[in-house]
Amino acid sequence: MTKPIPDGFHSLTPHIVVTDGVQAIEFYKQAFGAHEEERHLTPDGKAVMHARLRIGNSVLMLAGEFPPNALSPKSRGGTSVYLHIYTENADAAFDRAVKAGCTIRMPISDTFWGDRYGMVEDPFGHQWSIATHKHDYTEEQLAANAKAFFANMPKTGKC
Repeated sequence: MTKPIPDGFHSLTPHIVVTDGVQAIEFYKQAFGAHEEERHLTPDGKAVMHARLRIGNSVLMLAGEFPPNALSPKSRGGTSVYLHIYTENADAAFDRAVKAGCTIRMPISDTFWGDRYGMVEDPFGHQWSIATHKHDYTEEQLAANAKAFFANMPKTGKC
C-alpha cells in the first residue's frame, strides 16, 4: 500500500523557487551540507523542474523559476519566509554558510529565548536562520528575558 506521507518526509516540507536550480543545488550542498536525492530537468535539459535535497533529517524541495507564477524571492523583490535549521553547532554551520557566500542578516549570538542564533541570506534571496538550542527557560524566565531585551533596544519603532 502506498504511504500517504512518503518515508523520510515530515508533514511539512519547504518547497522553494530559485533563479537557477542547478546553481542552487550546488550552493546548498556547500553552504548547508545538503545531499541531493533527486533532480528532474525540463525536457530541454536547461532548467530544474524539481529537486529534492536533504539537510540533516529534513527534506527541502526546490524548482527553478517558471513565470508568471513560480518566482524566486529575487524576482519578487524579497521574501517573508525564513528557513530554520537546528544543528548541534550553530557557529560552525553559520560560518560555513557565510564562507559559501551567504550574506549575514543577523550575526550569530546568544538569544533571550535560549538559542545560539543567527540569520543569513543566500544568493537566491532565501533567508535562513541557524540555531543551536542552549537553554530551556520557564515561561516566567522567558518573559523576563524578553522584557530586558526589548528595554535595551534602540527606540526606532522596529525590532
